[in-house]
Amino acid sequence: MNQLSLYKSFDNGSFVILVDQAKERYLATQNLDTGKSVYGEKIIKIDDLEYRIWEPYRSKLAGALLKNLKENPIKESSSVLYLGASTGTTVSHISDIVGNKGMVFAVEPSVRVAREFLENVASRRKNIIPILMDARRFLHYYSYYGLVDVVYSDIAQPDQTDIAINNCKCYLKSGGDLIIVIKTRSIDVLTDPKLVTQNEAKKLENNQFQILQIINLEPFDKDHSLIHAKYVG
Repeated sequence: MNQLSLYKSFDNGSFVILVDQAKERYLATQNLDTGKSVYGEKIIKIDDLEYRIWEPYRSKLAGALLKNLKENPIKESSSVLYLGASTGTTVSHISDIVGNKGMVFAVEPSVRVAREFLENVASRRKNIIPILMDARRFLHYYSYYGLVDVVYSDIAQPDQTDIAINNCKCYLKSGGDLIIVIKTRSIDVLTDPKLVTQNEAKKLENNQFQILQIINLEPFDKDHSLIHAKYVG
């Protein structure tokens, strides 16, 4: 891939698909922080607009979109509670998508990781509010206000689904969307990953969620799945 080969773009309202001359597809988001690359991703310009290539091997949401996630509920002006922000790879693309009229509340418990996230991403984007806290302590989000449209959860803990459910019950609008990454080996290293994912989906259904889609994230992430669910509580 090179800048000159990217010649056509399709906008679905939340991200852009770029197609090169070999008909390879690449995801991209319009860069909210012009000229700045977050994790070494390529930056290109098309028709005076700047885009950041969204790497599916670095972002599970990008992998899910390339594996035909039917709906990305994160759109322009959305408010998003992001659990497990890490260094901000996916958060930065979500920030691009929601734009200056949207907001991302990004929760990360690790001080070391959060420092990098603050310096490279959050401090440069007005639509990100960083929250340095364990997502299990969801009642203590001192910098958080209001209900959100989407909860995005990417946490490597045995109780990751319970953490997401508790945060949704506290902060997600009725009819809002949950996107949760199921890291099966963090939950159970002995059970078949498909069965682990099915069990976590049932847990969501038992807590007032309607499962819309389950995506196996291979080859981008082994033993990982992504569940898109609607909160009907």
